[in-house]
Amino acid sequence: MTASNQARELSQREKRVLFWASFLALTAAGFGFAFRVAMMSQYGSDLGLTEQQVGEVFGASLWPIAITMIGFSLVVDRTGYSLPMYGACAMQVISGVGTFFADSYSELYLFALIAGLGHGIVEAVINPICAAVYPTQKTKWLTILHAAWPAGLAGGTLLILAADSLQAGGFPWQYHALWIVLPALAYGFMYRSCKFPVDERVQAGVSYREMLRQVGFLTAALASFLLIYEIGNQVSQLSSWQAPEGWFNISLGAGAAVGLLFGLAVGSLGRPLFFLMCLLMIPVATAELGTDGWIKGLMAPVLEDLAINPAMALVFSASIMLVLRVFAGGILKLFSPPGLLCVSGIFSAVGLYWLSSAAGTYIFVAFVLYALGQTYYWPCVLGFTSERYPKGGALTLNTVSAIGLLSAGIIGTPILGVAFDRSIHDTVAREAPALAAAASGSGGFMGMSHERILPEKAKDYIRGLDGAAQAEAIAVYSKEAPEGRAQLDAGRDVLRFAARFPAFLFFIFGLIALWFRMNGGYRPVALTGSGSEEEDGAH
Repeated sequence: MTASNQARELSQREKRVLFWASFLALTAAGFGFAFRVAMMSQYGSDLGLTEQQVGEVFGASLWPIAITMIGFSLVVDRTGYSLPMYGACAMQVISGVGTFFADSYSELYLFALIAGLGHGIVEAVINPICAAVYPTQKTKWLTILHAAWPAGLAGGTLLILAADSLQAGGFPWQYHALWIVLPALAYGFMYRSCKFPVDERVQAGVSYREMLRQVGFLTAALASFLLIYEIGNQVSQLSSWQAPEGWFNISLGAGAAVGLLFGLAVGSLGRPLFFLMCLLMIPVATAELGTDGWIKGLMAPVLEDLAINPAMALVFSASIMLVLRVFAGGILKLFSPPGLLCVSGIFSAVGLYWLSSAAGTYIFVAFVLYALGQTYYWPCVLGFTSERYPKGGALTLNTVSAIGLLSAGIIGTPILGVAFDRSIHDTVAREAPALAAAASGSGGFMGMSHERILPEKAKDYIRGLDGAAQAEAIAVYSKEAPEGRAQLDAGRDVLRFAARFPAFLFFIFGLIALWFRMNGGYRPVALTGSGSEEEDGAH
């Protein structure tokens, strides 16, 4: 299909094949993620990796996503959609087969990196494809499309568990790396018969420069800061170069400089509400991605007590999200995207706060409330962006998602880590003051300082104790299973702290929804043939 194809020229069958091929592409990425969540302890043990190396391999499948999402958003209109998707398919197959044969840290890292790059291309392409094919129902179909991610998480985990149940002791982890090949080859085959539409922006005759103007100085500065900071961190970890002290602030200044040059070049400050949505992706990513580890940690003992594999915690959460996203059409008849985002904040905040004190099976009930809240955050922000800023094309759509992914690791997770460290320190200082005095150290993030317990100093101090004193110190602070009281209390304190983020989102998205209501109601913006904008009927 050539670049002259319009989405309206596609038949309903052609649209369906294109959509479900895109769905499978994101499902394949979910399979790869599920493999790393389920198997990282096994390949770490088999290959003698440190915990840091295991974490670096896991991170290598995530941080490149944002780079290829933003990078391909700038060129995908000119390359077309088919070539990048075949490239993504090849990368996902190579990542699975390469991981199967990997026998060292460097090889695992390389193929995780390839998986991340392929995932980023997938996201960069399927989002604008979906928006172009369903221009009048963008939020609905983008939400259904992103049900592919939890489908991949649940499906990949269940395949691993089912396969291991067939053989005593389970299969070697290498075999599970190959599951990603199945959906990757399937969507690659489906794309062979697909007709690809032109991006909505291109169809309407909106210029490339006008697309860049939608981003402007504000969002370009934010995205540049996050990219510079994360790339510097990765180079520092993987080479002899060390990021200078104050790298966060240096990156902030460099990002502002890049954003200023970009803004001057395109002659635009950017769209303020779009910039606000990008900023809001920081608490969205913290509430959705950053808290998952703490929640699953709470659920694991409950599942073990019920004789259920703790890996089912991931299947449980993903299944809830999958079902709710697939049936998003009915929900969106009741709420506009800002309204649904506001309601999501309520459920997330209540669920997280309840989880901080829930016990036994009540953890499941609180978790369902949390899952209800987090289900619609990401796709609704994408839908809002696509509906309100169609001139931004693939760039605005993918930039807001990339900022969320980057901020989860750069800001969201460290902030929760600080809360975890503070809680542990407070508990140890209260219940074992001598241990706190011997093992305390200072930490800092984003200009804020805090006291924390340094694990190595704590171990050395505990080794020097005898009898009952040592047993009591271990009961208060121990990073080994069973965990000490400080560790367990901190997990719940983090959830209580994290509830602030969705509460904040409820307030801000509520104001945005109220603003639209006071101005005639929420209306998607449609592009006319001349490239101008007009609003559809109010929601």
